Amino acid sequence: MAAATRLIELLSPAKDLPCGIEAINHGADAVYIGAPKFGARSAAGNSIDHIRCLCEYAHRFRARVYVALNTILKDDELPEAESLAWQLYEAGADALIVQDMGLLALDLPPVPLHASTQTDNRTPERVRFLEQRGFAQVVLARELSLNEIWNIASQTTVPLEVFVHGALCVSYSGQCYLSAALSGRSANRGECAQYCRLPYTMTGAEGREILAAKHLLSLKDMNRSGRLEALLDAGVTSLKIEGRLKDVTYVKNITAWYRKKLDALFEKRPEYRRASSGRVGFFFEPAPEKSFNRGFTDYFLDGRTPGITSFDTPKSLGEPVGTVKEMRGTHFLLAGTKPVANGDGLVFFNEKGTLEGFRVNKAETNKIYPAETPRSLKAGMPLYRNYDHEFEKMLSRPSAERKIPVRLEWSDNAFGFSLSVTDDEGNRAAVTREFGHEEAKRGQEENIRSQLIRLGNTVFTARPAEVQITTARNWFVPSSVLADMRREAIEKLETVRRIGWRRELPPAATLSRILPAVPRRLTYLANVANRKAEAFYRAQGAETIEPAFELAPPPGVPLMFTRHCLHYSLGWCPVHGHEHSPYKEPYYLVYSDTRLHLGFDCKQCIMKVYREEE
Repeated sequence: MAAATRLIELLSPAKDLPCGIEAINHGADAVYIGAPKFGARSAAGNSIDHIRCLCEYAHRFRARVYVALNTILKDDELPEAESLAWQLYEAGADALIVQDMGLLALDLPPVPLHASTQTDNRTPERVRFLEQRGFAQVVLARELSLNEIWNIASQTTVPLEVFVHGALCVSYSGQCYLSAALSGRSANRGECAQYCRLPYTMTGAEGREILAAKHLLSLKDMNRSGRLEALLDAGVTSLKIEGRLKDVTYVKNITAWYRKKLDALFEKRPEYRRASSGRVGFFFEPAPEKSFNRGFTDYFLDGRTPGITSFDTPKSLGEPVGTVKEMRGTHFLLAGTKPVANGDGLVFFNEKGTLEGFRVNKAETNKIYPAETPRSLKAGMPLYRNYDHEFEKMLSRPSAERKIPVRLEWSDNAFGFSLSVTDDEGNRAAVTREFGHEEAKRGQEENIRSQLIRLGNTVFTARPAEVQITTARNWFVPSSVLADMRREAIEKLETVRRIGWRRELPPAATLSRILPAVPRRLTYLANVANRKAEAFYRAQGAETIEPAFELAPPPGVPLMFTRHCLHYSLGWCPVHGHEHSPYKEPYYLVYSDTRLHLGFDCKQCIMKVYREEE
């Protein structure tokens, strides 16, 4: 028996309307964008009008728009959040991405809800809980392995969304309170100060220095483009690119890279099919290493493996281009693996291990003339390009075109001619025109085909072979008649597609008595910040509910829970390591006046970060 077809969604980020449109143009099946308020990236809010424009554009290609409304909310914010949800629904939003369970008790429009990764979705029990509460899609924790994803998929039916590319939060999402504790800027409120990217000095209990000024909580960026088939086979439906703060060239390049990867996969695995319509043509060759990255990792897909960290710098390294061969006054010789061009940005690690950079003023084969030569640049140092001038210039122009394939049928009738247009989903529009039949002296077929496939700035495209001509005789047809009928048929088809678009309705909650109840006591980790959320959890069986950290910070609790482990990274893991630490625990991370201490839960394979109280 043939395997059932499953629609697969490539989900791209949109900082703003232009980014969202380019994500669609470059092959996204859906985009996610921040609401005017209450999004987990407070710097990436968008107006209702811009979201409406994006929805209208996306729906032409049967692509969807998901709006992030995924911060925790205070009591006095709930009425505004409810009003905003209705405005987003009326603007055409296809789903709301949420974290706060208090939203489920509001008068929401009939719009699907997606459970943000900040709801800490890492077990079958948690995902089943959300599914039975009516969530239409669940964003899984980034830290899960393929086996863990498969285990969740095998015990649930809700569509599962996973991250495949972009920056990594070192903590389990929704379980990081470091920024809130140290600066008052809460990650769960969209204001993370990114303390994880700072340089820390690590010391032992006796004050002995272990590592100095290293970015010990900073991770490389995710790149799972080589593991897409395994993810789909594990049960994933939506593949998500991180980056709601990234610029438009990043969105173009990374979306195009995954679109091409997925389309090639679908060719050999027909049981998987793209979730939107349209054929994308690219005017460039996508290359993820040319966009912002700290080096790449597929993270924990195969369990705990080395190489996930970016201790030396939290900045973009880009791609290796070679090694400094020889310094020569105003220029140097490059022993290169890739050509360098005028205007490129190059970076290197100096002798102190600090990342420095410079702009290339002129490049003549392997002779590189910096705009200003860094004194610390020495022969033998590796160079990386984190800004490719020509590549960025190319992406600043139109770099892709998305079109919907159509078939056209031209025929005669008793009083004139007919034209019908059918898209690849079966939508059809037809027009007729009265016109006298007069046999032509020359063949008309070539002109009919060439005129009908001139679909210009419409979203449709057709090849000459996709025009079927059925006439009794070689009738003469003026080009103006062909153009008018083509224009009218295409406008009708646009209307048919617009009328035929149907947004999905939210699934009904299906409460089950066999569903495990929530714990009787919920700690600050449940992120309960309002009375509606508290009532929600009490209805699920919770008896004691602590307020969210942001409302009442409890003393002495872990501020970060991370699968990244410094025991493991330094080779001292009692499970995976082969060496014993020469330093006495506890370990501390120190930056300026901030002093953190580390705890290791080896049974759960988690490192915890605490603030050292004075």
